[in-house]
Amino acid sequence: PKTAQRLTYYLIRMPSEEARSLAEAILAVKERIVLCSRCLLITEANPCSICTDQNRDQTRICVVEEPLDALALERTRVYKGLYHVLHGVISPMNGIGPEELKIRELLGRLKDGGIQEIILATNPSLEGEATSMYIHRLISPVGIKITRLARGLPVGSDLEYADEVTLARALEERHEI
Repeated sequence: PKTAQRLTYYLIRMPSEEARSLAEAILAVKERIVLCSRCLLITEANPCSICTDQNRDQTRICVVEEPLDALALERTRVYKGLYHVLHGVISPMNGIGPEELKIRELLGRLKDGGIQEIILATNPSLEGEATSMYIHRLISPVGIKITRLARGLPVGSDLEYADEVTLARALEERHEI
């Protein structure tokens, strides 16, 4: 709300010509940007540069809720596979069921063959967990390896401030060093 208020105030004070230029720039971006026909990331080229990069692992798909989640994973420079954006999560309280997400498109990609692993990278919320479990149930019969991002404590945090669920997950998903 604060950001929206500041933006509104800024726009009101902006000279008309500058506001017109901003509006034209926004329209130009809106016309150039599309969803990748394969992974559903936001892109100017279709298919996107990630889907067409032959140096990426074409056997692995990381399933994320939103395009910004894929960008966050890209910033790590660790993951070198493909993505699939659901554009939301299952949220019965908000009237969002599986049919509103891009799950059908994911299943279509799996039918093409060649995918060996699905990485479920939804947020650790109730909706994210429900969405991951739903996708897991759909894909399990296909025989593709399904993994979930590890959960645990953020770097630099204190154990005493961590909630019970986070601590429990950190203990359950511990690994040998």
